[in-house]
Amino acid sequence: MAHTASSGSTATRGTPEPKEKQHTIALLVENHFGAFNRIAGLFAAKGYNIDSLTVGPTEEKEISRMTIVTHGDDQIIEQIVKQLHKLIDTIKVIDLTFEPFVERELVLVKVQSTTSTRAEIMQISEIFRAKVVDISPKTVMLEATGSQQKVDAIINMLKPFGIRELARTGRVALKREFQGEV
Repeated sequence: MAHTASSGSTATRGTPEPKEKQHTIALLVENHFGAFNRIAGLFAAKGYNIDSLTVGPTEEKEISRMTIVTHGDDQIIEQIVKQLHKLIDTIKVIDLTFEPFVERELVLVKVQSTTSTRAEIMQISEIFRAKVVDISPKTVMLEATGSQQKVDAIINMLKPFGIRELARTGRVALKREFQGEV
């Protein structure tokens, strides 16, 4: 794959290797048949990985918003952005990585539960402001939203109880408009 960093054997002293960084790219695309496939196909054809992908309608029904999380060095990300601009269905492409933005993920997690562990699971859900959305004699299902780090943290806190099932949306993000003090 063209985007994989070398193992370091060819790097010379004093020459830093390119640093891969996670990027959040927001796209506005025409809501047409095949638009999603063309974008996913671009990543597949170039050998780039998509870490997370969300897509949904916007305030205008003929336009969809996609949030793609990917990683690569500056040159790779620049190439991805240029290629996305060239696609026929693309209206706007923004690499939010260097902009102030708000991000959220949603997770539904079904955790094994007994009468002796239920109170501790509920306490964890309160700390993370998660909602109990389903309960049975053997499980509790929680809904949590927040940054990727928050979602990772609640999952890690629930692992010792035994996670039965997990569904995660991936990142949605919007550029922050107001910048400054209130």
